[in-house]
Amino acid sequence: MKKFLKIIGIVLLIFIAILIAIPFALESKIDTIVQNYADENLNAELSFDDINLSLISSFPKAEVSVENLKITNRAPFEGETLATAKSLSFEMGVMQLLKGTEDPLEINEIIADELLLVIKTNKTGAVNYDIVKESETDAAPTETESSGGFSFDIDNYELNNSAFTYIDDTSNLTFYLTEINHKGTGIFSGEKSELDTNTEANVTFAMDSTEYLSNNSIKLDALIDLDLEQQKYTFKENKAYINALPLEFDGYVQLVEAGQQIDITFKNPEASFKDFLAVIPKAYAKDIANVNTTGNFTVNGIIKGLVSEETIPTLDINLNSSNASFKYPDLPKSVRNITIDASVKNTTGNVDDTFVNIDKLNFQIDEDVFKSEIHVKNLTKNQQIDAKLDGVLNLANITKAYPVELENELSGILKGNINTSFDMNAIETNAYQRIKNVGSVSISDFIFSSEDIVNPIQINKADLAFKPGTVSLNSFDALTGKSDFSATGTINNLLGFLLSDKKLEGNFNVNSNTFAISDFMSEDETATESSNKTTSESESLKIPDFLDCTITANAKTVIYDNLNLKNVKGQLLIKDQNANLKNMTTDIFNGQLGISGNVSTKAAKPAFDMSLAMQNFDISQSFKDLDMLKALAPIAKVLQGKLNSTIDVSGFLDESFSPDLSSISGSAIADILTNNIDAANSPLLSSLDSKLSFIDFSKLDLKDLKTKLSFENGQVSVKPFTVNYKDIPIVVSGSHSFSNSMNYSAVFQVPAKYLGSDVNRLIGKINDNEVNKLTVPVTANIGGTFTSPIIQTDLTSGVSNLTKQLIEIEKQKLINTGKDKVTDLIGGLLGGNSNTTKTDSTTTTIEDTTKQTAEDKVKEGVGNILGGLLGGKKKSKDTKAQDSTKN
Repeated sequence: MKKFLKIIGIVLLIFIAILIAIPFALESKIDTIVQNYADENLNAELSFDDINLSLISSFPKAEVSVENLKITNRAPFEGETLATAKSLSFEMGVMQLLKGTEDPLEINEIIADELLLVIKTNKTGAVNYDIVKESETDAAPTETESSGGFSFDIDNYELNNSAFTYIDDTSNLTFYLTEINHKGTGIFSGEKSELDTNTEANVTFAMDSTEYLSNNSIKLDALIDLDLEQQKYTFKENKAYINALPLEFDGYVQLVEAGQQIDITFKNPEASFKDFLAVIPKAYAKDIANVNTTGNFTVNGIIKGLVSEETIPTLDINLNSSNASFKYPDLPKSVRNITIDASVKNTTGNVDDTFVNIDKLNFQIDEDVFKSEIHVKNLTKNQQIDAKLDGVLNLANITKAYPVELENELSGILKGNINTSFDMNAIETNAYQRIKNVGSVSISDFIFSSEDIVNPIQINKADLAFKPGTVSLNSFDALTGKSDFSATGTINNLLGFLLSDKKLEGNFNVNSNTFAISDFMSEDETATESSNKTTSESESLKIPDFLDCTITANAKTVIYDNLNLKNVKGQLLIKDQNANLKNMTTDIFNGQLGISGNVSTKAAKPAFDMSLAMQNFDISQSFKDLDMLKALAPIAKVLQGKLNSTIDVSGFLDESFSPDLSSISGSAIADILTNNIDAANSPLLSSLDSKLSFIDFSKLDLKDLKTKLSFENGQVSVKPFTVNYKDIPIVVSGSHSFSNSMNYSAVFQVPAKYLGSDVNRLIGKINDNEVNKLTVPVTANIGGTFTSPIIQTDLTSGVSNLTKQLIEIEKQKLINTGKDKVTDLIGGLLGGNSNTTKTDSTTTTIEDTTKQTAEDKVKEGVGNILGGLLGGKKKSKDTKAQDSTKN
């Protein structure tokens, strides 16, 4: 017995070893079969990671699995994915593996995990699933030809966590099945059999940008009778659910040469109004198990006819309810007097003849009654819509009667009475004569709040009157934060905006007593969050791309950051995410500001291009409060008086919609109307004052000063301009950066008389009117920053130039006077010996001595002058000329 068991054990081990070893020998064969089949039969690219064969887990059958299968289309859908599967497994008899490569493999079971199938029809009518190659000949293959492949004798199949997508560009239709879990069992080899199926999925269906089903769950358990010879599939026992709405089907689908012949009826068996709530997705309807309902709700339909390229089945689908109500147990109010009378019909089989009638859709919440009626024809082409809406709705009662989750509570009374009739082509082509709107809508005491806005918006009253082609905004009064505003105007294509992705066109007049910009902007993030957020991550305010309107504004006070703008008037034209400002004026800084230009948010970073006209601006106040002015002329803040200026500037806006100073460029012309300078509060002027003793900067004459400057890449270039201090003209030019580093020069044309008592004494001795006209150019080179300036002057070289001029004048006088007067004249001039020798034999000696003596005395005089100017030589008690300019 032990020996027998031992033999049995050895046999089993050998058998298991064979089962393990065989797959390694046969996997390459299966790989070859799959690749050959794909190459010979598919006009597409087939790829997969691996093919595995197992004989143990499925014994006595073999299991073949393909990992990460992918089918990729060729033209005209080049590169698009037709199908993918994480795993695709097949089960077959073991003997199938021993067939030659020319014999087909018989498949008994197919299981697909995470299969995604995408079916497309493009605008030309081409389909992406037409990937089977056409036979080159109808002749049967010869014995030598390879004709291997697959045949199917399936008794079980599964789809696990899969998805199906259908996109038809010719009819603008999309259909999605997601989270598909489907099982089917049956025998398909006989002429007649039964298929037992279980299906769960989520369905989304849209046509012409309108979603009719949105991620609705569906479930179908069905026993289907299969007549494979007649290709007829008949519903037997079945139950379906759309969300939680139960449906039962009777009838069949038969494949015929022209298409599919359908004859199906369906209904909801319980006919309870709770079934209506079941149609609503669970996320919105919540738990309906404990909802109290009264009244009935019936759904029934007949779908009968041929599905072909030209026809659809006739339709007769009806939804009805009368005198129904529902109340959620946790909510204080009920919805009652519900009446529904709706149908979808097609009597011809022509898809264009399908129409939807909602003859009644009425309900009542508390004391508010709402009635509506809607009729839609030509569903697939130029939809024609007729509708009537009449009712009152207290918005606060919505969440008290129905468990809808709103981000913020609603309140207010909505009243409406509208009759409308239009077709979609009229909206798309702005054919207003075919759009008939009559009625009105009003809302009062409406309060809206959101995390995206700083303060709740309270609409005290808004009245809309509907007319053919236009909607009149008769009144609109609202408050938020510190702001109040009212508006009137017209809207030209409200229906086009709501139904056809058209732009919202209109003209509006907006008035406000106080309008605070901060009331309409969300609060800034914390400093930590801001510091961690890159520019690319930050989101800038965008002008809505759907707006195409003109706004005429009039506001008594506009508050923007630290600025108070008074009497703001102007026009704003908004189109294509661009706001154009025209004739905008305001009172600010005790003057007037005119603005024209545009702001565009179409690109990733908002841009602006503006012209600013400033009249009678208070200089100290404006340069204190406006960052751009501070950057353009930091020194101007010490001026007291008025300013006229024109600035042309363009650049980008930051996240707060303020100019990004590092990006701006432009030019400016300024006309300064002042004589008052607070030099003591300017480090730059104080430093210049200490370097140049002949000038008092607090007494500069700036009246009627005109300056021109340009700026780009954070650098401001100032064109030369002249200011005066008494009879000293000063020419200033240079540049500075927005970081306040500077590179300027100031050239002072200083009359000689201001260079101290020694110079004045020297000029007095020359006794020549031309000398009094002499000026010395003194250049101050200014670097560093405005708060820590670095100043260098060429005063020494200036005095040296003056000396040279004096010597030249004296030379000319010597020539005119005669050489025999040289010694007396120069001696008298410089205080030397007045006795001279006139003999011819000593003339040359006297000239040379006199010349040398004169130059020495001049050098000595220059030293005394510089010493006096630079503080190195004591002044005589009676010397006051040096400081005469500061008196």
